[in-house]
Amino acid sequence: MSHADISHELHIPRTTISSFLQRLDKRGSMENLPRPGRPRATSISQDKYIVDTAETNTHIPLAELRDITNIEVSISTIRRRLREEHIRKWKAAKRALLTEEHAEKRLKWAIEHQHWIRQWDHVYFSDESAIQKDSDNRQVWVFRHQNKHEKYDSKNVRGKTQAGGVSQMIRGCFARTKLSSIMFTDEIINSDVYIAILHDNLLPFIDELIADDTTDIIFQQDNARPHVSKKTHEFLMNATREHGFSVMK
Repeated sequence: MSHADISHELHIPRTTISSFLQRLDKRGSMENLPRPGRPRATSISQDKYIVDTAETNTHIPLAELRDITNIEVSISTIRRRLREEHIRKWKAAKRALLTEEHAEKRLKWAIEHQHWIRQWDHVYFSDESAIQKDSDNRQVWVFRHQNKHEKYDSKNVRGKTQAGGVSQMIRGCFARTKLSSIMFTDEIINSDVYIAILHDNLLPFIDELIADDTTDIIFQQDNARPHVSKKTHEFLMNATREHGFSVMK
């Protein structure tokens, strides 16, 4: 492997890799030369235990990490051992809470449509969003390396839910450069409320697109329960026949 490949694999700077291999070639040994000063407070096995524990329990603070490992060193020493492996505390990324099944289905859908280009001109997107003040505004910090894989690992993410806090639900839709009006909803969205929204918002907008010579319109929605209920499905099937559009699966 090249020095760059080794650096990427081990998450260690390339200059460190190069220096280490040069010393190995010159000395014929991996051992460090004796150095003056205070002996190292932790052994190699203790260092590995600290790193493994931090990577397993990414949300715990440094003081708790020291207690779990039960190694009699200062918090500063714990921090230094992690820094030697390029691990430190980072703010947890906020992302939607997804199960592995959700993630697998989303990836499958994305792969199936990855080559779509002009087809998107005919897709009508509709979705809602809760504009809210989160009830839990505490910042979460996690142990990890500085890379996207660990940043978005499920154990390092602060999940966002649709409940909690003060919020206002809004809904809108668009197709290409055309935008619908924004609807504000204070009710809990069930099948009946969703169907009423589709009737008052979706169908008039589709009629506008058709009047503007847009053809082969495809309606795109997510798989929220009110969206995929039997009642909603029956409404959409009737609407597709009457208004001349299809529904993306």
